[in-house]
Amino acid sequence: METESADAFDASTTSFWRAPSPASYSSFIGRKLFSFLLTVQGLGAFALITLGVFVSKFRVARAAMRPVIRYEIARSGVRLLPMFLFLSFAIGLVVIGQTVSWFSRVPALMDQIGAVMVVVVVRELGPLLAAILLLSRVGAANVIELGTARATGEVEALESLGIDPIHYLVMPRVIGMAAGLFALTIYLILGSLFSGYLWAFIQDVPLRPGDYFQQIAAALSTMDFVLLALKTVLFGFIIGIVTCYHGLAQPLRLEEVSAATVRAVAQSIILCVLLDAVFIVIYLASA
Repeated sequence: METESADAFDASTTSFWRAPSPASYSSFIGRKLFSFLLTVQGLGAFALITLGVFVSKFRVARAAMRPVIRYEIARSGVRLLPMFLFLSFAIGLVVIGQTVSWFSRVPALMDQIGAVMVVVVVRELGPLLAAILLLSRVGAANVIELGTARATGEVEALESLGIDPIHYLVMPRVIGMAAGLFALTIYLILGSLFSGYLWAFIQDVPLRPGDYFQQIAAALSTMDFVLLALKTVLFGFIIGIVTCYHGLAQPLRLEEVSAATVRAVAQSIILCVLLDAVFIVIYLASA
């Protein structure tokens, strides 16, 4: 039933996406606005369908679903850990080490290092960068895999066997991306903070390790931990929903998979940035 609903609201948009571009500029703007509204409607409906399947079928076929969910968590988390640890050291060099080095030239600013590290790395750069990296490695692969499966008739074969594609293909990917992004963001932040002090130590910055981490601990609050967990889980949920929607919900031909991947990546980045702006307002309101 859920898949039939997804097919219904997407079949009406297929001809619209393939329509030729209008001649007038005003018609072009109107067409883009209308396509934006259709996309929002489709993503919202697909997200609600996925949540409905998650609630109603979470305990269905648990023996078959557990290995699939574990595979998706490993794919979106454990397998990407070496790359994230490497990038955390790079971030420490580019951002934290340079910031600490510049602050050391103005002794009055040395007491604000912890607050800057929390705002730049913990609140903003860490979660957003982790989301973009996960999107580039796993999110794009979701669109290609699901789009190819849809184009070659594999999804219809699952339906003929009585298997709900949302339950079997989408739900594990969304869970895996949400859990994986949360864990990878933690490792990215911790690695960046430690490597930042390492690079500052190499540059002979007069800052003791105890003072550095004490400032960071003093700048952190309970709200930072709560919002960090909520933000990373929502980022993973958004990326999973958008990529699965463009790969599975819309009827595709094989030659259209690449274009669907580009749309999914762009829309995921836009939605994550918009959500990050909402969290910035929450941070400012709670300050």
